[in-house]
Amino acid sequence: MDILSVRGASVIMNCSAYCETPPKIEWKKDGTLLNLVSDDRRQLLPDGSLLINSVVHSKHNKPDEGYYQCVATVESLGTIVSRTAKLTVAGLPRFTSQPESSSVYKGNSAILNCEVNVDLAPFVRWEQDRQPVFLDDRVFKLPSGALIISNATDTDGGLYRCIIESGGTPKYSDEAELKILPDPEEPQNLVFARQPSSLTKVTGQSAVFPCVAVGFPTPYVRWTRNEEELTTEGSERFLFLAGGSLVISEVTEEDVGMYTCIADNGNETIEAQAELAVQVPPEFLKRPANIYAHESMDIVFECEVTGKPTPTVKWVKNGDMVIPSDYFKIVKEHNLQVLGLVKSDEGFYQCIAENDVGNAQAGAQLIILDLDVAIPTLPPTSLTSATNDHLAPATTGPLPSAPRDVVATLVSTRFIRLTWRTPVSDPQGDNLTYSIFYTKEGINRERVENTSRPGETQVMIQNLMPETVYVFRVVAQNKHGPGESSAPLKVATQPEVQLPGPAPNIRAYANSPTSVTVTWETPLSGNGEIQNYKLYYMEKGQDSEQDVDVAGLSYTINGLKKYTEYSFRVVAYNKHGPGVSTQDVVVRTLSDVPSAPPQNLTLEVRNSKSIMLHWQPPPAGTHSGQITGYKIRYRKVSRKSDVTESIGGTQLFQLIEGLERGTEYSFRVAALTVNGTGPATDWISAETFESDLDETRVPEVPSSLHVRPLVTSIVVSWTPPENQNIVVRGYAIGYGIGSPHAQTIKVDYKQRYYTIENLDPSSHYVITLKAFNNVGEGIPLYESAVTRPHSVPDPSPMMPPVGVQASILSHDTIRITWADNSLPKNQKITDARYYTVRWKTNIPANTKYKTANATTLSYLVTGLKPNTLYEFSVMVTKGRRSSTWSMTAHGTTFELVPTSPPKDVTVVSKEGKPRTIIVNWQPPSEANGKITGYIIYYSTDVNAEIHDWVIEPVVGNRLTHQIQELTLDTPYYFKIQARNSKGMGPMSEAVQFRTPKAESSDKMPNDQASGSAGKGSRPVDIGPDYKPPLGGSNSPHGSPTSPLDSNMLLVIIVSVGVITIVIVVIVAVFCTRRTTSHQKKKRAACKSVNGSHKYKGNSKDVKPPDLWIHHERLELKPIDKSPDPNPIMTDTPIPRNSQDITPVDNSMDSNIHQRRNSYRGHESEDSMSTLAGRRGMRPKMMMPFDSQPPQQSVRNTPSTDTMPASSSQTCADHQDPESTTGAYLANAQEEDSAQNLPTAHVRPSHPLKSFAVPAVPPAGSTYDPALPSTPLLTQQAPNHPVHSVKTASIGTLGRTRPPMPVVVPSAPDVQETTRMLEDSESNYEPDELTKEMAHLEGLMKDLNAITTA
Repeated sequence: MDILSVRGASVIMNCSAYCETPPKIEWKKDGTLLNLVSDDRRQLLPDGSLLINSVVHSKHNKPDEGYYQCVATVESLGTIVSRTAKLTVAGLPRFTSQPESSSVYKGNSAILNCEVNVDLAPFVRWEQDRQPVFLDDRVFKLPSGALIISNATDTDGGLYRCIIESGGTPKYSDEAELKILPDPEEPQNLVFARQPSSLTKVTGQSAVFPCVAVGFPTPYVRWTRNEEELTTEGSERFLFLAGGSLVISEVTEEDVGMYTCIADNGNETIEAQAELAVQVPPEFLKRPANIYAHESMDIVFECEVTGKPTPTVKWVKNGDMVIPSDYFKIVKEHNLQVLGLVKSDEGFYQCIAENDVGNAQAGAQLIILDLDVAIPTLPPTSLTSATNDHLAPATTGPLPSAPRDVVATLVSTRFIRLTWRTPVSDPQGDNLTYSIFYTKEGINRERVENTSRPGETQVMIQNLMPETVYVFRVVAQNKHGPGESSAPLKVATQPEVQLPGPAPNIRAYANSPTSVTVTWETPLSGNGEIQNYKLYYMEKGQDSEQDVDVAGLSYTINGLKKYTEYSFRVVAYNKHGPGVSTQDVVVRTLSDVPSAPPQNLTLEVRNSKSIMLHWQPPPAGTHSGQITGYKIRYRKVSRKSDVTESIGGTQLFQLIEGLERGTEYSFRVAALTVNGTGPATDWISAETFESDLDETRVPEVPSSLHVRPLVTSIVVSWTPPENQNIVVRGYAIGYGIGSPHAQTIKVDYKQRYYTIENLDPSSHYVITLKAFNNVGEGIPLYESAVTRPHSVPDPSPMMPPVGVQASILSHDTIRITWADNSLPKNQKITDARYYTVRWKTNIPANTKYKTANATTLSYLVTGLKPNTLYEFSVMVTKGRRSSTWSMTAHGTTFELVPTSPPKDVTVVSKEGKPRTIIVNWQPPSEANGKITGYIIYYSTDVNAEIHDWVIEPVVGNRLTHQIQELTLDTPYYFKIQARNSKGMGPMSEAVQFRTPKAESSDKMPNDQASGSAGKGSRPVDIGPDYKPPLGGSNSPHGSPTSPLDSNMLLVIIVSVGVITIVIVVIVAVFCTRRTTSHQKKKRAACKSVNGSHKYKGNSKDVKPPDLWIHHERLELKPIDKSPDPNPIMTDTPIPRNSQDITPVDNSMDSNIHQRRNSYRGHESEDSMSTLAGRRGMRPKMMMPFDSQPPQQSVRNTPSTDTMPASSSQTCADHQDPESTTGAYLANAQEEDSAQNLPTAHVRPSHPLKSFAVPAVPPAGSTYDPALPSTPLLTQQAPNHPVHSVKTASIGTLGRTRPPMPVVVPSAPDVQETTRMLEDSESNYEPDELTKEMAHLEGLMKDLNAITTA
C-alpha cells in the first residue's frame, strides 16, 4: 500500500510470494530493477520485504520517492509482479497561513487557521498557553490543520499556536489570542465563519465538511443531502460535531451528492453547499484463469475490472509488458488474445488495472502441452510446473497419413477456403477430424483452425491480412492422435482497395432557426488523397435523405425547417470510391416565432356578458418551437382602436367575460413561443345577447327547410325556430342516400344556408336539419332531394374476368384465380388496372359481401370460417371503366376442430327412474365441421383430473343421452366435448345435478316411456283385465253393432278381391308398355312429375310427391317416437332395407293383432289444428312389415287431404248424421275377418317410388265440417295398451309428424283412388293414363252400387 514518510525515517515495504520452489524476489522502482547487492541504504529482508534506511529527501534530490514493485521469479515457471506502491516523502515544514487573534461571543464558535503542506497536515498539533489541546467533539482539528472551538466558554480564552512535528525539530507558528466576549445586548447578523467546500474522496476514507456559523442568538445548524434531511440516528458513519460540522467515515459510492449546511437562529436562515465525489480503486469483476493449451491454438485470458475513474488495463507476461501485435491482441476492451501459441508463450500473464486512486493485479498461468497429451477438462487452479506427468497420454494405434491435394478453392482479401482429399491410410475418412495450421510466410508462429465435424474436408480461414502470403498445412487426427502433415501450401491473399475510413469528430450545431453547421476532421485511414466529402442530412422521422458535395471540412446548410431535428453524416471519397460513413449526429434547429396562426377559431356566445373562444394549434411544422401560450386580442367592432389583450396558457379555449350586452366584438388569437408572438388569425366577430336567453331546454324545430339539388351538390337553406327565447348555438345538417344519418355537418347559429358537396349524381338523398344548444339537439326537420344526372355518358364497361376458380388451401384460406380476356395472350398486366374480389357466405342469409383489391390474376382470401361454403366473383377496373361481376365460383373451406364447446347443457332425471338421468345439449356454436359424435364426462368430484372422470361416448349428432345406474342423492358434474373429423373440441363448463333421494313408487316401464307420441302425452293405465275384442266390429259412429250377415261379408270380400285384381292388371300393363322415343320419355317424365291425376269428383290437380325413393333406401321408423322436430332417443336400431328386417314366426296372429291394436295417434292439439288446416297435402302410406311379405296388409282409408267436398257428401249418406262432429280414435280395433282381406305385396326387388299414407287426426280432436275434406269413419276405441311397431315410411320427406297406420273399415263405401306404382324407367302418354283412370273409376262405381244394394 502507499506510504507517507518523512526525511530520515526508515520504511519497510512488504512482499511475499508462495510456490513449491522458493521464488527469487527482486524489486523495481519506477519500472527499473534495483541493484540491492551494492546498496548500503536499501536491503532485501529474508521474507522478501524491502527496507529503506534513513529516507533521503531534499529539494533537488529525491532518490527514494517513487513507485515500487515486487518481482517474484521461479526458474521453471516464470515471473509475476506485484501491484505498485507509492512512497511519498513529506517536504520541509512550512506554514501557508498562521492563526490570528480573534474574539468570539460566549456560546458561539471560533476558528484558528493553520494551513500547512498537504502531506504534513497529519503532523500538526495545537497548544493553548503552551499546553497541548485535547481534541473532542467540541474542540476538533480539520484535515487541513485548522482548529475549531464550538460553544465557546471562558476557559477557551488564551494564546494558541500550532506545531509541525515531522520527525525533526518541531516548527511552531505564531501565537494568536482568543478572547471570549459576553452575550451582546442586540442581535448580531448570522454569517458563516467557515463554509464547507467540495471534496473528492476515495472509498474507505473519511470526509469532513466544516460548517461554522456565528451570530446572536446562537444559531442551530442542520444538514441535507440532495435536498433530503440528513440524520445521524441509526448511522455509525455520519457524525455531527458540536457547532454543526459534518464527518462521514468510510465513505461509499452511495454517499455521493450535494450536501447543504443550513444555519438558523430564529431571526434569519443562511445556507452553504458542497459536493462530495467518491472515487473507487480498481476492482476485478472477473479474474484471468489458468489455461492448458497445445501449440498453434488460440487462447483468450479474460479480465473484467471496474473502478471510478474507469481503470486502464495493461497485460504483463513474466513481468514484461505485453505489446499488442498481430498475435497478441486486446479484445473486448480488457481481454488478452494470443493467436498461434508457441512454446515460448508459456508463463505467467497478469492483468494490471490502474486509475488515479489505486491499482490492482490478477494473474494466470499458461501451460503448453505436447500434442500427444490430452487437454484436461479443468484448468490448473494454482501455479503449476509445465510437466505432463499427471496427464494420461492418448491411446496408441495407427495414425493417419497426410491429407492429399490441399488446394485453395477461394481466395479473397481477408479469407481463404481450403479443400483436400482424405489420407491414403483412411480413404473413407468418416471418423477423421482435421487441423489446419497456417502462418505468415517468414514467421514461425503457427495458428490452428479445426474442422467443425468429423469427415469434413474443407475449411474457411478468416481474419487474414490483405496482400499477404500465408503458408498452410493440414493434419488429420483419429482416436489415436494426429497423423502426418501435408506438404506446405503457399497462398497470397488478394490486395484490398483502401477506402477512406469514417471522418472523425463530426459535430453539428444550429446557427439559426433555419441553418446548421457541420464540421469534421480528415479520416485517419485510407491510402490515396481524399478528393471530396459528401454530407448527407435528413429530417428526423422522414425516410428521404438529401446530400451535398463538400470540398472542405465544414459546411453550413440553410433553408431547414425551424425547430426541427435533423440527422447528419459524412462520407469521404478517394480515387477508389466512397469510404465508411460516420455515425449520425442529430441536432435541432433553433426555435422561432410560429410561422402560422392558430386554426379553426370559433366563437360561442354564452350569455349577454361572456363569449367562449375555441381554436386549434397552428398546423404541424409551423410551430417553430414549443408553444408556450396564446395571446387573445379583442375589441368592440364600433371602436376598433380600443384593443384588449389577454395571454393564456397552452389550453385551446378561453372564456372572455365582462362584456357589454347586445354588443358585437371581434377576436383574434396568436400563438406564443419563447421567441415571441406568431401571426394572428383573422378578426372574427360575435355579438353578445341583448338579454340572457333560455338554455334549460333544447331548441324547437326550425321553421322551414328548403333544398335545391344540383349534379354533385345540394344547396340547403332554412329559417330559425319561431321561438326566439331559446338559445340556438348552431344547426346540425345530416344527409345520406336513403338515410340522413350517414354524414353530419354542424354550422354556426347565424348561418342560414349550406351547400353539401361531393354527392353522387342521380341519387336520392334524405336531409335532416336540427337546431342545437348546450343542452342538446332539437326536433329534426326532414327533406329529400334527387341529385341531377351526370351529363357526361359513362364509359363503356370492361369485359368481366373469366374462368374464376376457387382453390381451397386450408380451413380459413382460399385462393381465387381468374383470367382477363382484355389482356394479351400472355396475361401480362402492363397498365394501371386492378381487380376487385368479393366473397360472402349464405349462412346466415343476410351476410354482406367483403371485398379486396388485387393487381395480379389471383388473390388469397384469408380469415374465412371453417367448413363454410363461400361464393366468389371478380370485377376489373381501369381508370373510370369497370366491368360487371364475373360468374361466381364456389368453395367450401376445410373442416377444423370445434372451437367452442356444446352449449345449453341440461341434466334432468328420467321420470319414474330416479337412478337414470337424461343429458341434453345443443351443438357447438362453432362446430367447424360435421359433428361425428360427443363425449360425456361425469364425476362426483368437480376438481378431479379429467382422466378420472367417467366417459360416455355418443355416436352421431344426437343431442341427448341416457346415463343409468347412478347413485341416489348424489351430486354429479357433467361436461360435454364435441368432435368432428378433425378432432376434439373444448369441453363445456361443468353442470351440476343431484340425483333424487329415493326411488319413486309408481315406476313407469321403459316401453311406456317411449310409447308416448306427443309432448305431454302419457299412456293410459287400462288395467290388467283388458282383452281386445276378437269378433266384433265398431260402427262408423263409434257404437257397437251386431255382426254383418254372411251375405254382405261375402259381397265385400269378392268386391275387394276384384278391385285388387284390376289394380294388379293395370300395373302389369303399365310396366310392359314403354315408348322408345327419347322426346316422349322427356315429356312423360315431366308429366310424371308435374302432371295431374284425376280423382273421383275432383277436377283439381294434385302435385305428386317431391321425393322418389328406391326401396333399397327405405328407412324403418319407430311408430312410437315423439313428433318433436328433432327426433331423439331412438333406442331401437333402424333397418336400412327390407332384407334387414328380422324374420318372425309365421303363426303369430296374436302378435299381429297386438300390433294392430297398438296404432295410436297421440298427437298434440296444435298438431291436429295443423293437419286440419292443410290443403292438397300429398297422401302417405305407412306399411307394417312382417316377416313374410304376402301376409302384409295395407289398410287404406280415404285421404283427408285430397278428397273433395263432394266426396264428403257421398260418405255422409251412409253414416249417422252425428258422425260429422263425432270423435275419432286412431287406435282402430280390428275384426278377425280383416286378416283375410286381399293384401298388397311389396317385393324387395321392386323399385317403389312414392307411397304415401294420410296422417290421422289425434284422439279427442274434433273435425270441423266446414272444411272441404272427408270426415274419417268414426270408431269406438276403448283404451288399449301401447306397443312399439316398426314401420317403413316411404316418401315422408322428413315430416315431423309420425306416420299413423290406418285400416280399411268394414263399411261398404271404399272411395280410395289408388296412386299408381311406376317402374323407375317407365313413362306413359297422358291419354293412356287418362283412359286407364277412367276405367278404374267405372269399376269403383260398380262396387259402390253393389255395396249400397
